[in-house]
Amino acid sequence: MGRHEITEEIKETLPSDQPAITTTTTQPQASSSNHSETPQDSSTSLLDVDLVIGRPWTSGLFDCRQDQTNSIATAFVPCATFGQISEVLDEGKSTCRGRSSCYFFLMLASYSQWILSTEYRTKLRKKFNLEEAPYTDVVSHIFCPCCSLCQEFRELKNRGLDPALGWKGILAQQQGRQADDEQLNVPPPNQAMSK
Repeated sequence: MGRHEITEEIKETLPSDQPAITTTTTQPQASSSNHSETPQDSSTSLLDVDLVIGRPWTSGLFDCRQDQTNSIATAFVPCATFGQISEVLDEGKSTCRGRSSCYFFLMLASYSQWILSTEYRTKLRKKFNLEEAPYTDVVSHIFCPCCSLCQEFRELKNRGLDPALGWKGILAQQQGRQADDEQLNVPPPNQAMSK
């Protein structure tokens, strides 16, 4: 499979409205004294691939001071923040209370809540084509669980999906904006001047 075919295959898998940052890695060819062309083996062609990195997060992992209310709440009750995030990412299919309870019991039982929260961080990254940085999803949630939850909360909020509103609140907010837009697009009724 050639470089062009791989690049096209990668582009087909990405959403068209979200361009990805790409880098190209190539291996220089060694010059031969007899100037004869030698076929490349498959390991050389694998180095000549565009790597998809993704878009940067709107805030850093350790930018918790940007939303101090959420930071304090997450420090004391991380399960509530996780529940809000999961409800938005599941688009209302799961409830904040249900996911918060799962997170809480996993945290109490064996400090294994990172398994569940890593799944949702990955889901968030894939939804918005975000890079897996500065650490992998697993490392972020094992060593910095509160910072990771705060970053995910801020990311959704910065993209117009405020987890504090819940899924129904977000839908109501979007419907309100849509109604306002429709009112702005309605022309005024026929008017006439009188003497």
